[in-house]
Amino acid sequence: QVQLVESGGGLVQAGDSLRLSCAASGGTFSSYAMGWFRQAPGKEREFVAGISTLGVTRSYGDSVKGRFTISRDNAKNTAYLQMNSLKPEDTAVYYCGADLRFGIPDQLARKYDYWGQGTQVTVSS
Repeated sequence: QVQLVESGGGLVQAGDSLRLSCAASGGTFSSYAMGWFRQAPGKEREFVAGISTLGVTRSYGDSVKGRFTISRDNAKNTAYLQMNSLKPEDTAVYYCGADLRFGIPDQLARKYDYWGQGTQVTVSS
């Protein structure tokens, strides 16, 4: 059983930065891919970024490319999402997920095995 806890969300202004963290416990963190997703009210959960087990493969959703960076520290069992140049349309609840299948992050939310409780990010204009 894997437990994930997100932190770092908050209320910021457009153009600001935030770094989200996802602390994992249970299982072997270095053996599973991690992903960040977001969900705004009335919308489906959207892929934001994913990272493979050793951080070699990273992928991003089109709307965040060039602004967001995903990383992980396997020694600390933690994944991160650095968000720069935030826009009001980035407002959502952000979730981290663990994909235990192949070590490569998937862009489909249904492929993930475990989820955190989410952290709210609100960007004002």
